[in-house]
Amino acid sequence: MPRVLDGVAIAAAIQQEVAGEVRALAGRGIRPGLAAVLVGSVAASEIYVRSKVQSCASLGIFSDLITRPETVTTAEMLDLIASLNARDEIDGILIQLPLPAQVDTKALLDAVSPAKDVDGFHPVNAGRLLAGRPSLAPCTPAGILEILQRSGIPIAGQHAVVVGRSDIVGKPAAMLLLHHNATVTICHSKTRDLGAMTRQADILVAAIGRAGFITTEMVKPGATIIDVGMNRITDPAEFARFFAGDARREAAFAKRGSVLVGDVHPKAFERAGAYTPVPGGVGPLTIAMLMANTVRAAKMRRGL
Repeated sequence: MPRVLDGVAIAAAIQQEVAGEVRALAGRGIRPGLAAVLVGSVAASEIYVRSKVQSCASLGIFSDLITRPETVTTAEMLDLIASLNARDEIDGILIQLPLPAQVDTKALLDAVSPAKDVDGFHPVNAGRLLAGRPSLAPCTPAGILEILQRSGIPIAGQHAVVVGRSDIVGKPAAMLLLHHNATVTICHSKTRDLGAMTRQADILVAAIGRAGFITTEMVKPGATIIDVGMNRITDPAEFARFFAGDARREAAFAKRGSVLVGDVHPKAFERAGAYTPVPGGVGPLTIAMLMANTVRAAKMRRGL
């Protein structure tokens, strides 16, 4: 039986460590602070931001939730970011994506001070990551490394194949794995004979944003699979393609009308040596690493 890598348990351990760091900083009169910026009323974004604010409260991190209407302009948002950059009690700035079409997302992310860029999206922090210098790394890729390391999965000398080349997950995950001495191949939707590449992977990171894209025949027996995907399935025919015969999932689908599936077909996990489930794998690590980055930013800004 393949080993399930429990992201919930690993995230809880990290949050405990972060809480200890927050208490230590409090002894020096320092309280890390996170500003969360939410635009409009997208239900999923509201849920994500609320969970981040709740995590701050549970760990003793100061948080400031700032909302702006759907009609906000780029200029107004840039003014807001400038004000947050200037606030000394704010160590991290989180801009919840996606933003409305009229807002220049790239300009906004570039306006965040690199010292407060707890999402690790700023070009300065991306460059530091590429160069292997201490920086604020994107939360999901950093969480992937934590899962592997804390689960005792070897990285050095292993062939890691990353499927997906986004600036948020694929590219930084590849760089982090490379810095930990893996041999890394980056693949994407235009890769020729993708299965021939993925079948070489000792560590397979699926981050392409397509439900069940990685199938059983694409997996090397015994590989470690890190499934970053989070795709909501509402179509009964599509549900049957992934979960036919799974009584537990069928009951959940009947009750809620939807179910989550990753970028890896559930049957493919049977071929793995270890894997992250969806949900309960990589997802919980993203918030845990955001909290860790906020404390890290607080320390770095004060030269600690």
